[in-house]
Amino acid sequence: MSWLEPHKDHSPAGGPELLPNSPLWQRAPARDAQGRPLSDFMMIIPGLAARPAAQVRETLARIERVLKRYGETVVFADMNLQLNVLWVTVRPVPGICLELPTVIKYYVPEALLVGERFRPRGLG
Repeated sequence: MSWLEPHKDHSPAGGPELLPNSPLWQRAPARDAQGRPLSDFMMIIPGLAARPAAQVRETLARIERVLKRYGETVVFADMNLQLNVLWVTVRPVPGICLELPTVIKYYVPEALLVGERFRPRGLG
């Protein structure tokens, strides 16, 4: 099985058939086999699904190559082409939720890490 589990109601021309999956909260693991909590992050790739099928496939291949390099750390990955959202669940390795998105962004420069808005303390 591929690291990426894309879902869309139809496939890009020339690509594998992509079928809708169950909701992400039902598929993405929250704990490892020993019951330890896992970490996750989300990235948006604006306009990915609107690109030609060959560009979509190449972008997904680049992401998959990065995820495979982190094979011992990555537990789950999902690419939702309707929302242009990549969800990745990882083992709780210090710094991984910044390092891995940084590497993905290197290979897919338009990818944006989604995070809470940071507001320094004392600034209301």
